[in-house]
Amino acid sequence: MRSSAGLDDRRKRLLFRSWHRGMREMDYVLGTYANHAIADMGEDELAEFEMLMQLPDPDMYKWLSGSIDVPENFDNSIVRKIRQFHLGQS
Repeated sequence: MRSSAGLDDRRKRLLFRSWHRGMREMDYVLGTYANHAIADMGEDELAEFEMLMQLPDPDMYKWLSGSIDVPENFDNSIVRKIRQFHLGQS
């Protein structure tokens, strides 16, 4: 797990929340992506990532894992980057 040292409070909060979703699979999906990308996310990506933190795990897991299509209203850059990180999709 990435240390939160050197991150601003917003990024620290998001990193923690990524690893503490309540569903292990989502902890892994969001946590490992956050470890990889949180320090380099821009303001728009941070806002999109914060929005994801508000969504229920079961549905989000299905579209982040590729089981179902991502709903149009959530098909944004951060979702595509998470999918690409885990699934190798473009």
